[in-house]
Amino acid sequence: MAAHTVTVTPDSANGAALDFAAPFNAAVAFIDRHTGEGRSAKSAILTTAGEEVSYGQLAIGVNRYGNALKGLGIGTGDRLLMVVKDCPEFFFVFWGAIKAGIVPVPLNTLLTAKDYRYMIDDSAAAAIVWSPEFDGAVRDALAQADHKPAHLLPQDRAAALAAQASDSLEPYPSEAGDDCFWLYSSGSTGFPKGAIHRHRDMVVTSQHYGVDLLGVGEDDICFSAAKLFFAYGLANSMTFPLWVGATAVLAAERPTPQMTFDIFERFRPTLYFGVPTLYAAQLAAIDGGAACDVASVRWCVSAGEALPADIFRRWRETTGTTILDGIGSTEALYIFISNRPDIQKPGTSGLVIPGYEARIVGEDGAPVAAGEAGALQIRGGSTARGYWNLPEKTAATMLDGGWLDTGDTYRTDEDGCFVCEGRSDDMMKVGGIWTSPVEIEACLIGHPKVLEAAIVARADDAGLIKPEAWVVRADGVADGDDALQRELHDHVKASLAPYKYPRWWKFVDALPKTATGKIQRFKLRG
Repeated sequence: MAAHTVTVTPDSANGAALDFAAPFNAAVAFIDRHTGEGRSAKSAILTTAGEEVSYGQLAIGVNRYGNALKGLGIGTGDRLLMVVKDCPEFFFVFWGAIKAGIVPVPLNTLLTAKDYRYMIDDSAAAAIVWSPEFDGAVRDALAQADHKPAHLLPQDRAAALAAQASDSLEPYPSEAGDDCFWLYSSGSTGFPKGAIHRHRDMVVTSQHYGVDLLGVGEDDICFSAAKLFFAYGLANSMTFPLWVGATAVLAAERPTPQMTFDIFERFRPTLYFGVPTLYAAQLAAIDGGAACDVASVRWCVSAGEALPADIFRRWRETTGTTILDGIGSTEALYIFISNRPDIQKPGTSGLVIPGYEARIVGEDGAPVAAGEAGALQIRGGSTARGYWNLPEKTAATMLDGGWLDTGDTYRTDEDGCFVCEGRSDDMMKVGGIWTSPVEIEACLIGHPKVLEAAIVARADDAGLIKPEAWVVRADGVADGDDALQRELHDHVKASLAPYKYPRWWKFVDALPKTATGKIQRFKLRG
């Protein structure tokens, strides 16, 4: 078996068996092999900015960026933070680092300087590369951070270094189980956790969901509204198409209904990956008279938060295409329970996908009876090996026997489909992004007119989750509800990532608490 290769043995019932050679560097399997398989001239990436990158050009770009990073003295296993928009350079930096033995860490580009400062300090990164759009936030974070990365690489400098580097690079001789890249996952305390993924993990998700379930093939054109820094978007726009030699469409701009409709018409994607909030907005735009031609789309996929049954039905009635909804996580890297081309049940997350196992357990750790709610745990070959520098959290999440505690409460229905019953903690998904109530509460309490605050999840008219704020005024504050709401709304939007602001506000004299003074959020959910 040749180095850096994967042997795939199909198994329709359990998902393909994967046998990894030693050594194994994921960059060879996803990037290098395509030139040897005759795809050098085939389009790997198309962008809304008019760029086109072939598989041959992609391989050269990856090698040059990898050599440029090595040439700076960035060592094996060192972390490289990426605040990079969806563009070809994301591919070059990410895979160049991996091929060189460096660990890339893509960061959410919607975050603030405060968030980036935490990740710079937490990761002890050797380098950071960023797109010009994020220059202000990144430089502010660097100025505030205690840890100072040795190498600061605004995108133009990284590109200049790569242009001067060799286009030939030997892959670092890693193993399939070695650390490959990180993704930060939000925590219930508001502090992100660095989930450490291995070289094999992207192969597992690309084969088991991409090929075994969705049937992604070389002729597909993949468009994901979810960005590359998400685990979901990373697969949709990058690893799924690269695994089979397909084509990805990248859009740096913020996803809006009209932007997606323009891409449908211009690029004719065959697979579309969205999130429930965007599907709802697209339906509203269509109802308002917008033209949406999805004739090229074979399947739509949804993840990030539970897809309301009504959106599923309306989308199919309106567009004639079907949304396959599922549940995944940053820790598992992609979807592990999903509706599928042959089985769709609105209002459920579907069935366990090939290559994974799932169980629902009670407080005693034993499986519950069918139909009873409990903690959802899953097992598969793509789960992170742990969280960076968080041994207790790792032990509580990555369990004995390879099981992963998802933090979600689920039950199964009469057909064996998995039905979401909410979170096991107070975390909420807002627009498909994990959001901590603690972080928003802390922001509100930091305002001089707020004595106490509680944030709870509330569903909007489309059944999608958004934050609701319950606020106790500070002593002596006589502002009316409307005026105070506007002031606090602006305060949160100026302080936190834009999607975290409360959509509803309630001003009360007191919040319900336990005997020890802990706020009882469950009493506010109503």
